[in-house]
Amino acid sequence: MSSETAAGARDAAPPRPRWQVLLIRPESMTFVLLVLGIFAGSLLSPFFLDISYILRSFTLYAEFAIVALVLTMVIIAGEIDLSPAANMALAACLFAWAQASGVPMPLAIGIGLAAGLVMGAINGFFVIALQLPSIIVTIGTLTLYRGLAQVIAGDKSIRVPEWFIGIDKQMVLGVPLPVLLFVLLAIALGIVLSSTVFGRQIYQIGTNEVAARHAGIRSARIKLLLFLFIGVVAAIAGMMTASRLGSVRYDLGLGGELQMVLMAMLGGTYIFGGRGTILGTFLAAWLLVIVSTGMIVANVLPAVQLVVLGGLLIVSIVATNFIYSRTQR
Repeated sequence: MSSETAAGARDAAPPRPRWQVLLIRPESMTFVLLVLGIFAGSLLSPFFLDISYILRSFTLYAEFAIVALVLTMVIIAGEIDLSPAANMALAACLFAWAQASGVPMPLAIGIGLAAGLVMGAINGFFVIALQLPSIIVTIGTLTLYRGLAQVIAGDKSIRVPEWFIGIDKQMVLGVPLPVLLFVLLAIALGIVLSSTVFGRQIYQIGTNEVAARHAGIRSARIKLLLFLFIGVVAAIAGMMTASRLGSVRYDLGLGGELQMVLMAMLGGTYIFGGRGTILGTFLAAWLLVIVSTGMIVANVLPAVQLVVLGGLLIVSIVATNFIYSRTQR
């Protein structure tokens, strides 16, 4: 053994105990906050200890939570998409306008899904083909999509058929259908990210895209797939919201981008890419529901609720950066 190797072995830090590694993971922080949130909520209202009450509360946020799962993959790949909430509104408006104009319902749903796909393709084109920053592109398309939704729907509500209303009332094994869809999608995406070559390539692209390309990973194709995927999922979420509300307006999902980003960040997804898990976003979605429902029960003003959510977003970003900087030592 050379003298340099021997010195390196002596200087190498001992491996951290497994319990310590688990304790300092962002998901652990989210889980602890979730437990504290449930405890605090139970002091505000006894309904917090009723699982059916929590499940019903979750249906109000399920659409955002479903999109946040896909957004987590986009952020891990080193990009961000701030337009899904506006995408939801435009896709839902196109769907509602089509069916109100006499288009058969299956075709109207197809129009909504196609709109989501096109919106994802537009974001992907500007980010991948023109090499523009995704945060700038999606701020622009956020405004564009919301404006087009207002052009289509005006300031009026577009009703959807009675039989289409009430997805949040549909129960499967005692669980509301939107909640079940969220759980199933979380399991599927968690397996994809953690156990497949495609998932590992997403992490590699987010960690170092140049190195990933040199390793033969088609980063442009994978990023485009992710933008298309989040476009379609946002369109589905928009139509789910239409079913829950019974009508569509241009301001459907307004402000939802904050909650989607908050779920991803609060779950430990690294804003600069390369790190994060679906489990973290899954836990953060439940935490956000607990916090939001708790503030509603406590009659906190909507403006104050926004302040709290914004504060949570900043705290989550700072905490995630601190934890990752510690684990890199």
